[in-house]
Amino acid sequence: MQGQIIGEHTRSNWPEASDPELVRGTLNGDAGAFEAIMRRYNQRLFRLARSVMRDEGEAEDIVQEAYVRAYSSLAGLSDPTSLGAWLGRIVMNEAISRKRGQSRFADAPGASGDERSEGFERLLNAARPTAPNPEDLAAMTEIRRLVEQAIDELPDAFRSVFVLRAVEQMSTAETAEYLEISPQTVKTRLHRGRQLLQAALSDQITSATLDAFPFAGRRCDRTVARVLEQVGLVHPPHKED
Repeated sequence: MQGQIIGEHTRSNWPEASDPELVRGTLNGDAGAFEAIMRRYNQRLFRLARSVMRDEGEAEDIVQEAYVRAYSSLAGLSDPTSLGAWLGRIVMNEAISRKRGQSRFADAPGASGDERSEGFERLLNAARPTAPNPEDLAAMTEIRRLVEQAIDELPDAFRSVFVLRAVEQMSTAETAEYLEISPQTVKTRLHRGRQLLQAALSDQITSATLDAFPFAGRRCDRTVARVLEQVGLVHPPHKED
């Protein structure tokens, strides 16, 4: 069975394979299969590690170390369909262990409530550049910077839940499996995390409102030129002072 799977996949089509196929391929020594696993989970695991460490360099090291440990322990994975959650737990354990070596890791208390405020997910989506317009890209970059800074300032337990639920857009059940907590704890921590983010961003967004919807630079020049053309006017020559 394993030999057939190896025969059906090459480096180019491993990315389309299922998690169980990738596990079996890796156990059979196919480097392409393990590469596909890493590429499939790199961003999620990096974000998860960063949610604990709040440092990109540390997060990258943790993910690398987690993959090394996962590779050596892969044969002991009883349910290959849970590969992602298994990798997530390795990353969390490594991150928590490393952070404990720097300072005491405290689990913040939960808070009751439902999942209502979704404005920050919209901010996150808005912060992903979709157009080459320089003014738009500048605004999106600033929004992303403010949101990332606010997420970094969340208590550890809330931050990991928020990153998996709101940034990675994982389900409540998946997040609970990754973090080894109950679905209800995921819900309450997400709700509390959203409240804290709203409070943290409130003043910053209020002050930034004065600069919202910029209409300058190329956008302004383009509109002026188009209107002058449509009404049949010639753009007045520039007068020197």
